[in-house]
Amino acid sequence: MTLGVLGGTFDPIHNGHITAGLRAQAALRLDRVMLVPSRIPPHRATAASASPEARLAMAELAAAEQQGWTASDIELTRNGPSYTFDTLTALRATSTSQFFFIIGADAFAEIATWSRYPAVLDLAHFAVVARPGITLHSLQARVPDLADRMTTPDLFKPQAPSPTPDGKTRVILIETATPDVSSTEIRRRVRAGESIGDLVPASVAAYVSTHRLYVGAAH
Repeated sequence: MTLGVLGGTFDPIHNGHITAGLRAQAALRLDRVMLVPSRIPPHRATAASASPEARLAMAELAAAEQQGWTASDIELTRNGPSYTFDTLTALRATSTSQFFFIIGADAFAEIATWSRYPAVLDLAHFAVVARPGITLHSLQARVPDLADRMTTPDLFKPQAPSPTPDGKTRVILIETATPDVSSTEIRRRVRAGESIGDLVPASVAAYVSTHRLYVGAAH
C-alpha cells in the first residue's frame, strides 16, 4: 500500500492543494492520499481563521470527491506545533504503508529550517510538486545536500520491492502545472463578498457560505 500524506493549514483547503495531491497520486500511482490539517503550523506567524473542526470538515468534504482520499485529525488532536516529524512517526507506528509526503516546491525549498532536519527526510519519500515561481531544477541549488536523493517519477518505482537499494528515501520532483491559488486570497474574497467558486471545491464553497466563515476575518 502506498500512501500520500498532504498536510497544510487548509484555511480553507483549495484547488491548489487538490491539484498537487492529484498530480502526485497520478505520477506515483499512490493507492491513497491522506489530507492532514495542521493545528499549529510552525512556519505560520498568525493563527488559523477557521476553527480546527471547520478546517477538518472542509478537508473531509474535499477528500470525499476524490478516489482513495481521506482526511485525518492526527495533528488537530495533538498539543503544540504540528511538526511533520511527529506526524510521520505516529503514522508509521500504526501502518505498514510506504509513505510519500506531498509538498509544494516553494515549501520544500525551506526544508532545512524544519524541526529535526535532516532526520525528517528518513521517515517518508518526499513528493515535491512544482509551484508557480519555483522551478524544481532550482531546488538542487537551494538544497545541494539532497541532490543525491532527487529523482523523477519515471525513475522511481514505488511498487517495486526495493525502490531504494541504498536505503535512503527519495525526493521525487514532479514537474506539472498547478493553479496559483492562496488561502489568503480566498479569505479576502469572502470578506469582499466575492465568489470563491473557481478557487475551491463546490462543497467547500458551500460550507464556507453556510457557516459564514471568514466574514470579517482580519487575516
